[in-house]
Amino acid sequence: MRPDILNPLFAEVTALKGVGPGLAKPLDRLDLRRVVDVAFHLPTGHIDRLPRDELMTSDAGRVIAITLTPREHRSPAGRGPARVIAEDARGNTVALVYFGGSAGWAKRQLPVGEPRRVSGRLDLYGDTLQIVHPEVGEDDEAFAMREAIYPLSEGLTSRRIAGFAAQAIERAPVLPEWIEPGLKAARGWPDWRDALARIHADPTDAKARERLGYDEVFANQLAMTLVRADSRRRRGRALKGDGRLRDMLRLPYRLTGAQDRTVREIEGDLAQEAPMLRLLQGDVGAGKTLVAAMALLIAVEAGTQGAMLAPTEILARQHYETLRRTLAGLPVQIGVLTGRDKGRAREATLMALAAGEIDILVGTHAIFQEGVTYRDLSLVVVDEQHRFGVQQRMMLQEKGRSPHVLAMTATPIPRTLTLANYGEMDVSRLDEMPPGREPIETRVVSEERLDEVAAGLGRHLADGGQAYWVCPLVEESEKSDLAAAEMRAESLRALFGDRVGLIHGKMKPAEKDAVMEAFADNRLGVLVATTVIEVGVDVPNARLIVIEHADRFGLAQLHQLRGRVGRGGGLSRCLLLRGNALSETSRARLALMRETNDGFRIAEEDLRLRGAGDLLGKRQSGELAFRLVAPEMLNDLIQCAQDDARLLIDRDGGLQGPRGQAARTALYLFERETGVALLRSG
Repeated sequence: MRPDILNPLFAEVTALKGVGPGLAKPLDRLDLRRVVDVAFHLPTGHIDRLPRDELMTSDAGRVIAITLTPREHRSPAGRGPARVIAEDARGNTVALVYFGGSAGWAKRQLPVGEPRRVSGRLDLYGDTLQIVHPEVGEDDEAFAMREAIYPLSEGLTSRRIAGFAAQAIERAPVLPEWIEPGLKAARGWPDWRDALARIHADPTDAKARERLGYDEVFANQLAMTLVRADSRRRRGRALKGDGRLRDMLRLPYRLTGAQDRTVREIEGDLAQEAPMLRLLQGDVGAGKTLVAAMALLIAVEAGTQGAMLAPTEILARQHYETLRRTLAGLPVQIGVLTGRDKGRAREATLMALAAGEIDILVGTHAIFQEGVTYRDLSLVVVDEQHRFGVQQRMMLQEKGRSPHVLAMTATPIPRTLTLANYGEMDVSRLDEMPPGREPIETRVVSEERLDEVAAGLGRHLADGGQAYWVCPLVEESEKSDLAAAEMRAESLRALFGDRVGLIHGKMKPAEKDAVMEAFADNRLGVLVATTVIEVGVDVPNARLIVIEHADRFGLAQLHQLRGRVGRGGGLSRCLLLRGNALSETSRARLALMRETNDGFRIAEEDLRLRGAGDLLGKRQSGELAFRLVAPEMLNDLIQCAQDDARLLIDRDGGLQGPRGQAARTALYLFERETGVALLRSG
């Protein structure tokens, strides 16, 4: 259970004075649902106000705070702005301008003849000084000279959030220190609560920001260290395959050096009693599924069962078909189970699984629900690992007798983030491509040449080829993404008729499957899609992909999308359509995509260009996002935190000593629940 000392921070956000149901909604849009969320909602910048006694044209463009006396209210004619003419102590005048029918409000706030403290950006409009929508206070104390700027949603101001943050900090307890004293002194870091107060008061306070970032990374690394230690402590069982099934495999090509090395690493792990916890990273097309098949065969050779978990229905059924093809002719029974399976078919699968008649079960998370019983599960393969958090990884281990876990991802992860998100796992990398995989030719094309692209697509279809057409991320709204895809599908149908299909995230699984099946069977020539096709879809005849507004996508996502083609023989192409107003970052992304097919290089560059917040954010990851650590600090802090976590376990009495007790509190504070769960048992 969470320590009582943290309860004031984990209260609902409505516990803060001034937060009622009306304000709870805009706060909720920012994911600020509890007091701790407000405390950890750090400012992104600040305004410096210049205190002034006199209006000066040389201050134009700067934010000032000044005492003014209103002399005249000018109500708008029609829909124009309201203006208040005010003067400073020396008689210099300024127009205070209010748009949107605020004349009545301005009269109440700024009564004629009564001095008021006013703050805002002073601008020159022709020869006239003006301040648009100034803030108004009663006296000289009304405005801080430095004010934090926060990420906002409609209905909130930075000042309001600062007020809530001040209340949250007031509720924050003084906590025992979890950082090793020598490290804290060497870095010059303040205490935890002091750092929190300092960063909200002054967003430029580097030591306060570094301290808070370190705390979050430390809690993360400590949780990972505990998971790893727990995994090593668990008694699983050694799996030793005799090779009879693997010897029966008839592969059309030899394994690459990287595949061969990885299979040996996995075989070594499986031969140990401590359960394997290994992450297999491989670029798109590097042959992860074959490695997984070899691992599953070792489990079956040892007389046990294996399971393969995929994040989506489409991917689960694709893996099922791939395994059936790869293992055709072998005495191995493969089953499939997804949320779509109901009634008698589901019952028959469950009975066969419990009786041990199914050797390998493939499916979505449905394969780990209650009521799904294995006769003897010894190995779980998790595909697209980044879709599953540490929590889910541990849940898998509760099925069977602590089964071995092989996690796979086709999203190459920078080394820094591998340590941050998968620090409890051993890592294998497939950094070679199987023979015959040609690099995908990538071109960047202006959107103004859309007609030429469509004509080229027509020629590609006439030659019997198939193509993906990926529609842009329009904004943070699935509706507008969907509208863009529907419009594009409509315009392409006008050219190519019913050979154009559409797939998007709002479709029911059965509808998606039907469209994918039609595309895989070559009944559709063009598949228009939102980014739902990013992961795993495999159609060898599709050798062209067009990505609209490619400048709006991250590098890793572009690389994943490009990996949908190039899966059969022959040359494949990727066309990146770009807008005209490119930022420097977008330009750098597109240039790198044109230059390289190396996913690992792309991942490292993506981290540099975007920062860890995006890569670990909720849209792309099943993990807890980092909220406090600045991306540019992550590299420096992560190794330091890893070493400190090990020091705590190995030298400082682990979680039982005084620093360990403090570290428990940190795990609860930063909600690294995996570590917390392990604390309960030891």
